[in-house]
Amino acid sequence: MTLWKCGAGLGLVFVAGAVMGCSQPADAQSSPAPGATEGAPYVLAGTQVWTVPDPVSGRDYQVFVSLPASYQANPQRRYPVLYATDADYAFPIIRQIARRVNLDGPVIEEFILVGLSYSGGDSGTVSRNRDYTPTPNGPSRASSTPHGGGPAYQAYLKTQALPFVENRFRADPARRVFLGHSYGGLLGAQILFTDPGLFQAYILGSPSFWYDKRHIMGMEANYARTHRDLPADVFMYIGGWEVPRPDRRNTSGADMVGDVHAMERTLQSRSYPHLTVRSVVLQDEDHLTVAPVGFTRALTAVLPARP
Repeated sequence: MTLWKCGAGLGLVFVAGAVMGCSQPADAQSSPAPGATEGAPYVLAGTQVWTVPDPVSGRDYQVFVSLPASYQANPQRRYPVLYATDADYAFPIIRQIARRVNLDGPVIEEFILVGLSYSGGDSGTVSRNRDYTPTPNGPSRASSTPHGGGPAYQAYLKTQALPFVENRFRADPARRVFLGHSYGGLLGAQILFTDPGLFQAYILGSPSFWYDKRHIMGMEANYARTHRDLPADVFMYIGGWEVPRPDRRNTSGADMVGDVHAMERTLQSRSYPHLTVRSVVLQDEDHLTVAPVGFTRALTAVLPARP
C-alpha cells in the first residue's frame, strides 16, 4: 500500500537550501512562525509538503502544494493544477508571481500549485539528471551521475503523484498543466510525445532539446509517424542569450533559441487539429535569469483569467 506522509514543521521552511513543511490555512500570509524567536527560519505559510513514495524505485519524493485563496470559500469548485518541476526553487517563485500579478484584478486564473521536488537523499543535480532525461547518454561533464530515468519518473507521475493530488484536493483532472525549465522542459517534451493526454497544457521553459544529439527531435518524428493529432496547448520560452557565445551567459554551448524555433516550426508543419503551439524569446535573459519572467509570460498565456 502506498503511504503519503506530511512533512514536519509549519509551512515551507528554507534553511541552507533545505525545504520541509506541513499544512497551513490556504489564505495565510508568509510570516514568521508563531512564537518564533529572532533569527528563526523564514516560513512560507499557507503551503503543504507531502511525501509521495515511488513503490517501483523505492525512492521518496516530496510534493509541495499551495492552494488558491478562494479554495476554502468555494467547496464545490474544482481548480486547474500546475505541476512544476525543480520545486525547490520554482515553487516559491511561481506562487508569488501568481499572487502578485492579480493584485489589481484577475490576470491569471486561480490554480492549485504543485511543486515536484527531488528524491530524498539525493542532491538536486543527481535527482534531475536521472529523472528528467530520456536516455542514459548524458553530457560528458555530468558523466559521473546516472541519466535516462525520464520514462520511469513519468510513470511515477502518472501512477502516484497525480492520483495523490487529485484524490486529496479539488483538482480538475481535465486541466493539468506541466511546467518545466531546462531538463524539466525536456521532460515535458518527452511526456508530450509519448503520453500527451497526461497534461492539457505544457510549458517548456529553456528546454534542453540539445540533449543526446537532439534525441527529442527523433521522439517528435516517431510520434508524428503514427498520429494525426496532438491535443495539447504548448508554450515555450527561451532567453535571448541562449545561443553560442564566448562568455558565461550561454551555459550549454548549444543554440537553444534555434532549437526552440525548430521545434515550433516542426510542430506547426504537422497541422495537428487540436494543437496550439507558440514560443517567445525573452531578450537580455540567459538560461538562469529567464525563469521568473518566463514563468510570468507562461502563466498569463496558458492560464489567463476567465471573464
